[in-house]
Amino acid sequence: MKITVVGAGAVGATCADNIARKELCDELVILDIKEGVAEGKAMDLMQTATLLGFDTRITGSTNDYAKTAGTNVAVITSGIPRKPGMTREELIGINAGIVKSVTENLLKHSPDAIIVVISNPMDTMTYLALKSSECFKIFSVTDFTIPALMPINSSLVIPGLRGMPEVITATLVPAVLA
Repeated sequence: MKITVVGAGAVGATCADNIARKELCDELVILDIKEGVAEGKAMDLMQTATLLGFDTRITGSTNDYAKTAGTNVAVITSGIPRKPGMTREELIGINAGIVKSVTENLLKHSPDAIIVVISNPMDTMTYLALKSSECFKIFSVTDFTIPALMPINSSLVIPGLRGMPEVITATLVPAVLA
């Protein structure tokens, strides 16, 4: 099982850290646009592996989507955060181009990947990823801590995802059902 996290900022790094610690995959790729950031995060995580007791192989890469080839699950955290005074429409205008490009590049190298979008505004970015790829394996993430908010009939089971509790798989829901 191979998971790719695109975006090595706070959300992407935290996501990658949890994926590695929980050993949800054999191989984890962290990808970022900023030179050396993903490589640094990967090295930091690998240096904690022995201490924390995980053996996930972690690779960092700057903008080299070829390293994502064969990805089973891709998590998109790319995009800029909303700045003070910025409207939702301005954020959409910037992040739309980023998410569209990331989705297309991921699917070029891993056409069967399941894509999970965690980029703001999440609803719009998930819909954009769906429309720009015409792939029906695109999901957004709902609240991981409140089971009452989880849709009952839209759980996703990802074959081969080790150690993933049922409550977590049930929070990955289709963004667009039609």
